[in-house]
Amino acid sequence: MWYAIIAEDVDNSLEKRRAVRPAHLVRLEQLKSQGRLLVAGAHPAIDAEDPGEAGFSGSLVIAEFDSLVEATAWADEDPYRSSGVYKKVTVKPYRIALP
Repeated sequence: MWYAIIAEDVDNSLEKRRAVRPAHLVRLEQLKSQGRLLVAGAHPAIDAEDPGEAGFSGSLVIAEFDSLVEATAWADEDPYRSSGVYKKVTVKPYRIALP
C-alpha cells in the first residue's frame, strides 16, 4: 500500500538540511530503485521554485510499504528526523485516485 509521509521542519532548518541531505537522498534512491517511490520533495518556505536562504518548511514522500508500522519505522529512521530538521512527521495511508 502507498503511504504519505508528511513532515514539518523546525524553524531555520536550512543548514541542518544541507548537512544531512546526501544521507536523506540515499534512502530515497533506495526506495526508487526498488520501484517503491511515487514522489518525494520539499516544500519551499516561500512561493518560489528555489527559495534560497528562506529554505524549506517541510517535505512530502509518497512510497509503498507493507504496513503503516513499516512506513512509520522508515520515516523515524530518516536522517532529517534524527538530525532535528523535522519537528513533526505524520504518516498515513494514501490511495492514488488520478491520473
